[in-house]
Amino acid sequence: MTYNDILTKTDGPVLTIMINRPDAGNKFRHQTCLEIFDALQKFRLDPQLRAAVLTGAGEKFFCIGGEHDPVTSLDQSQVLPIIDVYQAIDTISKPIIAAVNGFAVGGGNVLHTVCDLTIAADNAVFRQVGPMVGSFDAGYGSWYLEDTIGRKRAKEMWYLNKKYTAEQAREMGLVNEVVPAGDLQDRAVEVATEIASRSPLAIAGMKGAFSARHNGVSGQARMAHDQQLTLYLQTKEAQEVSAAFGERRQPDSESFWS
Repeated sequence: MTYNDILTKTDGPVLTIMINRPDAGNKFRHQTCLEIFDALQKFRLDPQLRAAVLTGAGEKFFCIGGEHDPVTSLDQSQVLPIIDVYQAIDTISKPIIAAVNGFAVGGGNVLHTVCDLTIAADNAVFRQVGPMVGSFDAGYGSWYLEDTIGRKRAKEMWYLNKKYTAEQAREMGLVNEVVPAGDLQDRAVEVATEIASRSPLAIAGMKGAFSARHNGVSGQARMAHDQQLTLYLQTKEAQEVSAAFGERRQPDSESFWS
């Protein structure tokens, strides 16, 4: 896929995905969602990439939500595919760090919340505006926000639509770290690189465990299939049982642990 709405860059084991629509507040539209999703799937499958950074172009906006065209029918092709992006961020077994370089509003606040960690520039602003503009996010934007900052704070963000500074966001647990704006990208890559030095299977197992809590059978399948089954297929037990089936004989259970 040729990217028009995003930019990607690789620094060793770290992939940076940048929403590149600063003149539109780095809003995500249909094309943006498809491009981010495509980049995330390539990230998932590339063994050389161990962590990712998600950010916005320019100095003012991380992302201020989605562009919703007028709906003329219930055709699913008109549905903005942002949930696919949220789900990919949440279930890919590699860590994704949000580097919030400005306003994170509406869907932009949800976007960084579903990331594993958030590092914010000191000029970043966080806000939920759905009820003010005739919109809402009653899925990732409510459940994960409640998990992150608590039930009362999450309702405050959604009901009162206040603006929160980067330091206020850090104090309430919405972001992990606040740094000078000029240092943001370097710091985000530095943190991602540090995580990339850890055991990838251990990190994947932890992310799968965190993700499974809300993802039900999908989260369980990620752990059972992507990790446990992959490791099991390398055992003598799996190989002997498979060979026995092909040779139409009973498996030799004594060989399972030899």
